[in-house]
Amino acid sequence: MSPSDVLLRGREITRRWGGLVAVDRVSLELRRGSVHAVIGTNGAGKSTLINILSGEIAPSAGQVELLGQDVTAWTQPRRARAGLGRSYQRNTIYPTFSVFENCRLAAQARTPKPWQWWQDAQRCEASTSAARAAATRAGLDTLLDRSAGLLSHGEKRQLEIAMCLATAPQVLLLDEPLAGMGAEETERMLALLAELRTGHAILLVEHDMDAVFRIADRITVMVNGAVIASDTPGAVRCSPEVRAAYLGDH
Repeated sequence: MSPSDVLLRGREITRRWGGLVAVDRVSLELRRGSVHAVIGTNGAGKSTLINILSGEIAPSAGQVELLGQDVTAWTQPRRARAGLGRSYQRNTIYPTFSVFENCRLAAQARTPKPWQWWQDAQRCEASTSAARAAATRAGLDTLLDRSAGLLSHGEKRQLEIAMCLATAPQVLLLDEPLAGMGAEETERMLALLAELRTGHAILLVEHDMDAVFRIADRITVMVNGAVIASDTPGAVRCSPEVRAAYLGDH
């Protein structure tokens, strides 16, 4: 791949909380057309890393580049408008709103128009079209009018991704999108991620190892805030250090 295929890059990212080093000089690259998984036990620094990449918290040291620009000092909303979308471990939807309204609000947030305060937001053709397209791509086109709070757990996770897609991102940071899913819901989500791989760079933080090794093109393994391996799934699976530290030496 050419250098232009690298959509998000972290260089020597470090985050300290007092004397605790939560993320220790982590570097990674997210490339268009690939799924890069980050795995590790609880407390390994995965969520802190994704929060730094998204702009939710600032690094103590290091640099974040998005689409070739240094965005280390950018706020989370500014990074989102520049092409970065993320989901969280917990659902962050509006349960009393419909699926369509959740997606429309996300699309509208990308291009706010405070000077057009007199215009009915529901008549904004751009955000309406983006919302419908995002919901359709996430497999929710038949549920547009359903209240988000009435969706199944798996459908709520699909909605979160649809809300990301409504902002027209090039990079997706997904924090445990498979958490709490049954087998059928997991298969549906993996199919969606495989489809989204085209045209996007995806960072996947996930505990479901079977799913990770099925979908990921590259895996970074973190222990105590540091990277102990970053390679193809086959190489990571065979690494004695990874097996001893995380996968289990058996």
